[in-house]
Amino acid sequence: MAEKKKFLLRIDGNVHAALEKWAADELRSINAQIEFLLKDAVRKAGRLKTTTKPPNTPSEMTDN
Repeated sequence: MAEKKKFLLRIDGNVHAALEKWAADELRSINAQIEFLLKDAVRKAGRLKTTTKPPNTPSEMTDN
């Protein structure tokens, strides 16, 4: 597994609250939710070449 980089992120309070709610809805920490969203955006933009499938959302796991 690649080393995770740490950095300080300053965001608007309303954005933080929305991300916190979204993360709770998907049973993730806010940090994991931000990383999930960033990876998805970078992958969709063609900026990240990965060989692994992105993690499933809780709703995808229950749809089987």
